[in-house]
Amino acid sequence: MIRARPLAGLSAALSLGSAGIANAQAAAPPVADPAHTGWMLAATALVLFMTLPGLALFYAGLVRSKNALSVMMHCVAIACLASVLWLLGGYSLAFSGTNPWIGDLAKFGLPNLRASVVGVLPESVFFAFQMTFAIITPGLIVGAYVERIKFGAVLLFSGLWLLLVYAPVCHWIWGGGWLARLHVMDYAGGLVVHATAGISSLVAVAMLGARDGFPKDLHPPHNPGMTMMGAGMLWVGWYGFNAGSALAADAAAGSALVATHLSAATAGLTWAIIEKLRFGRASMIGVVTGVVGGLATVTPASGFVGPIGGMILGATASVVCFHAVELVKHRLKLDDALDVFAVHGVGGLLGTLMVAGLAIPQLGGAGFAEGMTPLRQLGVQALGALVVCGWSAAASAGILWICRRTVGLRASPEAIEDGLDLSTHGERAYQN
Repeated sequence: MIRARPLAGLSAALSLGSAGIANAQAAAPPVADPAHTGWMLAATALVLFMTLPGLALFYAGLVRSKNALSVMMHCVAIACLASVLWLLGGYSLAFSGTNPWIGDLAKFGLPNLRASVVGVLPESVFFAFQMTFAIITPGLIVGAYVERIKFGAVLLFSGLWLLLVYAPVCHWIWGGGWLARLHVMDYAGGLVVHATAGISSLVAVAMLGARDGFPKDLHPPHNPGMTMMGAGMLWVGWYGFNAGSALAADAAAGSALVATHLSAATAGLTWAIIEKLRFGRASMIGVVTGVVGGLATVTPASGFVGPIGGMILGATASVVCFHAVELVKHRLKLDDALDVFAVHGVGGLLGTLMVAGLAIPQLGGAGFAEGMTPLRQLGVQALGALVVCGWSAAASAGILWICRRTVGLRASPEAIEDGLDLSTHGERAYQN
């Protein structure tokens, strides 16, 4: 797995490096390491914790009270759907076969699971860890279309998107596909997670349309405290997201954790400074938005950069993402309700490009693959970003067209006015 030993390629990630040891391993069945397995079990739980309840609370606090439960429902339903689809094809399309573009179905239903090992891990643990990524990625898109989408469209879009967008891109980068062979650097999902979700969010809101009253007559977040609690859970869970992507309990995991934390902390402070200079006060919603932007931006670089690189990524993330929010909402007039593209999409792409300069050993970075220079690496990163964004946009547009022609996209005006909690699910988040 590339993320376990990112500078040595897929084959080296699954061996100990020397020809003699590799030959010995070929003669003996691979054995999972208990210590690494224990850490990865914990990391898997942390990443699921990011979605449930972290992302659900973060998003729910930002919408009106009459839609809070629907946002939580979207996150829970996507977690259930993505888990089933990951077993019934998604995992195999991402992590099997030698085709550079898409996997095969050799791992459909996980045959021979108990005897299979991936690197130092039981394949069951590797499968579960990757499943939590497949859950949160379509979950991120929820923040773009809240308060006006049909529940059926959420399910149909998320299911098709997982198989047609997420799984192929995952294969290209983490499954030994064509971008992996070019040595693209994406430690924990700047392209696979954040760029795919961010670009798809823009396409979704363009086809769905804006909320009534956008952009001038919108209600403020109904529960900023809930949003803060969700952001805190995301921050903690991100330790599993990035440090777990080392696929081992080792120095690489520790380095990724430190860079991740410092990026988040620096980004939160920077966003607060920007708001103070711009508006005369720093808001709690602003600070946690900065934190999440810093976390998204450091994600592709976390295992490749040092602590100083993490701080540079965090500071840059807040400056760029802050202006991206204004660009999307006020200039492009796109109602990306909870700033999925501006924070996750822009952050993921920014970190994907910046890692080419920040991975240098002089800044405590891990360096590059053999034959790669910072400039050549930047070219590969840019190519990966362009192709991933292009595919995500085109495929998402097609999937949304299917949704519109089948279950429909936008809820009725009456349902939107009543609130999706009651009109769609027959429940309320709060009882008067």
